[in-house]
Amino acid sequence: MSIETISEQRCFGGVQGTYRHISRETGGAMRFSVYRPPAAEDGPVPVLYYLAGLTCTEETFPIKAGAQRVASELGLMLVAPDTSPRDTGIEGITTDWDFGEGAGFYLDATQAPYAERFRMYSYVVEELPALIAGQQPVDVARTGIFGHSMGGHGALTIALKNPGRYRSVSAFAPIVAPAQVPWGEKALPRYLGDDRAAWGAYDATALVREGRRFDGTILIDQGDADQFLAGQLRPEVFEEACREAGQPLELRMQAGYDHSYWFIQSFVEDHLRHHARALRG
Repeated sequence: MSIETISEQRCFGGVQGTYRHISRETGGAMRFSVYRPPAAEDGPVPVLYYLAGLTCTEETFPIKAGAQRVASELGLMLVAPDTSPRDTGIEGITTDWDFGEGAGFYLDATQAPYAERFRMYSYVVEELPALIAGQQPVDVARTGIFGHSMGGHGALTIALKNPGRYRSVSAFAPIVAPAQVPWGEKALPRYLGDDRAAWGAYDATALVREGRRFDGTILIDQGDADQFLAGQLRPEVFEEACREAGQPLELRMQAGYDHSYWFIQSFVEDHLRHHARALRG
């Protein structure tokens, strides 16, 4: 499969790159970023996928999170895809910041006109990892996933739906119950139809309640000054579901932090070390 290199720069002894390819799943060009640590020069390394939030791109995390220094130390490859297909030509798809391009919600849409292009679940779970495995020195048996906001929702649902594929999972301020909050109530019926049972397949709280489990501890950091906390994120709903189901969860409420990448910068090292412990085990 052909990959176009958009840019590559040295970074903490490794290489930070941005790439483009034609995606089978999304039916068009997709961009993704890769941080390749120095340890990759000596052989395969663990790989950690990061899913960004609403309005973000494949560049948001590598530019804003400040993760490369610790990833270099720990020997972790970091991969960040874009948040949706682009240039789809679908009418109205770029009108709203919280739906459409830049807001793919990491699901496979079933409704016209979105079903053909908006297949971010299959892209993240199947196509992109196969592409990375064929092009980068990764140990696919040691894979983790994490994300922020909409991407935290994606990381949690993907890990819960694919037992054994991911050794570690974490999230920053995730949308844990999209079927119960305005962001999800806006996006899910357009992508998946009006049957709420279909929404549950992409709702971490619903998945835990129906018996899905992650074999390990889920780490979540949430700022208590997050402007979206009460209306859109509602971590207490997921915490209750995990407690009732016996799913190990470490939910850390961080005093004074909001929803921004200043928050993510402050705790990304904790998350990388959380993943490294699991990926090295």
